[in-house]
Amino acid sequence: MNDPRLEQPETSSAEEAPWNLLCVDDEPNILSALRRLLRPHGYQVTIAGSGAEALAIMEEQAFDLVISDMRMPEMDGARFLEQVKRRWPDTVRLLLTGYADVTSTVDAINKGEIYRYISKPWDDNELLLIVRQALERKALEREKIRLELLTARQNEELRDLNANLELKVMERTVELRKAHDKVKTSFLTSIKVFANLIELRGSNLAGHSRRVADLGRKIANRMELSPADSQDVFLAGLLHDIGKIGLPDLLLVKPVPQMTGEELGQYRKHPVKGEQSVMALEELRGAARIVRSHHERFDGQGYPDGLMGDSIPLGARILCVANDYDGLQIGSLSVRRYTEEDAKKLIAEGKGKRYDPQVIEAFLDILGKVEVRDTGEVELGVADLKPGMILSRDMLSRDGVLLLAADYILDANLIRQIRDYAASENIVMRIHVRTSGGSHEKTAAR
Repeated sequence: MNDPRLEQPETSSAEEAPWNLLCVDDEPNILSALRRLLRPHGYQVTIAGSGAEALAIMEEQAFDLVISDMRMPEMDGARFLEQVKRRWPDTVRLLLTGYADVTSTVDAINKGEIYRYISKPWDDNELLLIVRQALERKALEREKIRLELLTARQNEELRDLNANLELKVMERTVELRKAHDKVKTSFLTSIKVFANLIELRGSNLAGHSRRVADLGRKIANRMELSPADSQDVFLAGLLHDIGKIGLPDLLLVKPVPQMTGEELGQYRKHPVKGEQSVMALEELRGAARIVRSHHERFDGQGYPDGLMGDSIPLGARILCVANDYDGLQIGSLSVRRYTEEDAKKLIAEGKGKRYDPQVIEAFLDILGKVEVRDTGEVELGVADLKPGMILSRDMLSRDGVLLLAADYILDANLIRQIRDYAASENIVMRIHVRTSGGSHEKTAAR
């Protein structure tokens, strides 16, 4: 069955020529297979049987992307891609290897700065998706350059206008206003394109960022935030998952409660990476601060900084609610997918603990009130733990290492491990649990 993400041919724009691809391998059958796979998708494919032949072809013709085999006589893929990186740095580089040659692959990554490496035998849909993502990234880079040139040109025009007296300024006011609107529209379009990058890698994420952004803005407006602050919440909603772009594909589709401790540690770095990705743009600095803190909890049990209460930016407190509400429904934050009503109830039950009470009130004003039950949080010693209890806070070691995440349901085996750990470390542990609502599946609104 064809992957629907690969149905449309890829070109650099509707009016430009198809993307030019160069495939390099010393095995003719591999080159034939690549050409048969890529050509039906609108790519212009050229082949070369060696690194030297490929370099000679590239002297005469420009290519958008190069796919090179690792093991080739005379010049291997690592050396060839290093040459391509040095001489044609704008050409995207992919490495195709059927060997477990870690040293050569690392060499290709470090010296050739390849975009991705693909193992042989490859999966056709996976290879096509990698090529498409690489070219979409290249198209974004081109668009970024175009927008920078456009802005620079408009700034130059503005300086010329300032050199002329009021009459010329008045004559050009309308044109400048139109130009400003165009830049603003292009800026927002670029933000949406960046937001869509992460959604291309996980089907359950499709539309997630836009829904979170829309709900976040509605909550912000209900709480009467300024237009600028509401806009920051909206932009942060679009970009809140941008830090996940470097995560392995497995973590993008794996519900948080099923992650191992190591995976959870890697996953929890994405708010900081997201902030770092966008804070360089002055227009996004407010949104960047919200992105960093949107997984903080009102009770101080969140991450990455363990902020509590009003020390968490209000926009982040709003985005936390909007993100968790949608995440519970799409299955990214829980083992099962919740209905809208059940997700709303679960969010409401976190009022004053996970979520800011004022934000919850605005959230429920928009979506409708629910009956909130008492979650019954208590603090117990390890000897008093019983199967079915739910962790209400993260359980940490004496060194601050995460042992179990909040919202994990305890069973007899886990309780035995916790008791053995406390005994082996000779420590007295106090565990925060919820005694009611034990029939729920594991959830992790984080």
